[in-house]
Amino acid sequence: MKKILFILILIICCNTVYSQENKSRVVYQKIVDGDTLYVLPLDEIEVKSKYIRKKRHLRRTNRLIRYVKKVYPYAKLAGQKLIEYDSLLKNAETNSQRRKLMRQAEDEIKEEYGDELKKLTFSQGKILLLLIDRETGDTSYELVKDLRGSFSAFFYQTFARIFGFNLKIQYDPNGKHRMIEEIVRLIEKGEL
Repeated sequence: MKKILFILILIICCNTVYSQENKSRVVYQKIVDGDTLYVLPLDEIEVKSKYIRKKRHLRRTNRLIRYVKKVYPYAKLAGQKLIEYDSLLKNAETNSQRRKLMRQAEDEIKEEYGDELKKLTFSQGKILLLLIDRETGDTSYELVKDLRGSFSAFFYQTFARIFGFNLKIQYDPNGKHRMIEEIVRLIEKGEL
C-alpha cells in the first residue's frame, strides 16, 4: 500500500512539474513625461489581402503562381547576366568591341536558354518582361535601346505592339502588378 501511494505521489509531482511551462516575456519600460510606459516587442506579421472569391479567381491565381514560379528564375538570371555584361561593356574601348561582346553574349544566352525560352507562352513572356524590369530597374525597351540601339528597340517595340504588348510598361509592385509582387516575395521566403 505504501509503495502504491509513493508511486501515485511521484506521478502527480512529476506531472505538475512537467506541465508548468515558462511563458514569460521580457517587458521593457520607457518613461515619457513622468509616466511609465511598458513596451512589449511583438513578432513581425505580414498582412495579406484575400483575392480569391470565386472558383475562377482561384484558377487564375493558381495559373499566375505557376507562371511566376516558372519564369522568376529566368528573370533573376537576366539581372545577374546584365550586371556581368555591363561591367564587360564598360571595359570595351570601341563600338566594334562592344558590338562583338554583345553578339557573343547573345549567342551564349541563345545556346544555353533559347529552347526553354521558346517554349514559354505569351502570358509567361509578359510576366518575364515585368520581372526583368523588377530585377534590373529598367523596362525592356530601355534595356534593348541601351544594349542594341534605338533602331532595334523601335523594331522590337513595334513587333510587340502588333501582338498586343508594350515593352515600355514599367513594373508597379504597389499597383497593377501587386499580386505578382506578393507571389515573388513568397517565392523568395520559400513559402511557395
